[in-house]
Amino acid sequence: MMKEIIYLAGGCFWGTEKYMESIEGVLSTRTGYALGKKNEVDIQLPDTVTYEQVCSHIGHAEAVEVVFDPEKIKLTEILTEYSYTIDPTSIGRQGMDIGIQYRTGIYFTNEEQEPIIIAFLEKLQQEYVEQVVVECLPLLQFIQAEEYHQKYLTKNPNGYCHINLAKIAKKKQQVVNPEKYPKPARDVLKESLTPLQYAVTQQNETEPPFANEYWQTEEEGIYVDITTGEPLFTSKDKFQSACGWPAFSKALDPNTIVEYDDLSHNMIRTEVRSRTGNAHLGHVFDDGPKESGGLRYCINSASLRFIPKKQMEQEGYGEFLPFL
Repeated sequence: MMKEIIYLAGGCFWGTEKYMESIEGVLSTRTGYALGKKNEVDIQLPDTVTYEQVCSHIGHAEAVEVVFDPEKIKLTEILTEYSYTIDPTSIGRQGMDIGIQYRTGIYFTNEEQEPIIIAFLEKLQQEYVEQVVVECLPLLQFIQAEEYHQKYLTKNPNGYCHINLAKIAKKKQQVVNPEKYPKPARDVLKESLTPLQYAVTQQNETEPPFANEYWQTEEEGIYVDITTGEPLFTSKDKFQSACGWPAFSKALDPNTIVEYDDLSHNMIRTEVRSRTGNAHLGHVFDDGPKESGGLRYCINSASLRFIPKKQMEQEGYGEFLPFL
């Protein structure tokens, strides 16, 4: 049997290990402390470290050694699965865990893996506006973590995990092909959009509540990105909310929505943007209908175009009729 190894740092290693060992083709995993540096000159590596030392920010990252069968799963597929578990734009933080030991990184011992990793990260960057900060470095050291850290979530099923498995499952359910909805140039958008639509989608403005086009719309149909036409929401998942903007319990395809931390206005919120258009849409909150998952996507009407059910076929959206 062929074997290949990669080392992944993705925040708390309990969750990363649990997720990676669930993937078909992964042969074994173990948690440890990885050190990857761009410059190996004059680096004195310790023979061993403890969890307490790592938590004191000595420079190691919590990481997982992943041994896999390349005949069953390719490195790129392993990295894709890994990308579902992290925020690749966050420096020294994943979930509620903060510190240099929780940084993201892909560490290799086989130089042939490096161009594959670099190409993957370049492709991943296309999905984000902010800089992807995942390290891609040769592994200088991997020290196995203490025994109680090995298979921690298997031994402690109710233990802490920063990975949102439900969100990952949704992310894998790709329905909308992004290649069909390319983003127009900015000057084209400035010509085709109204001043309000441009301000909302390109400059992160917010339209007035209770005085926008779709907040009370109940007609059956689909809501698409005003900038690209990419399908985002359906009338089936729309509900009346006291917020004064269109509210949806979920996206038609969760992959079409990208989330970012928004710390503006002295608040902590989650901004949502469209995937291919990178248009500002609004925010998502956890005060939606419990029976529909508990989320409320609060979206600016100016970032959407509504296509009634009776017009969907002729406008090229017939494949999405079953979602209504």
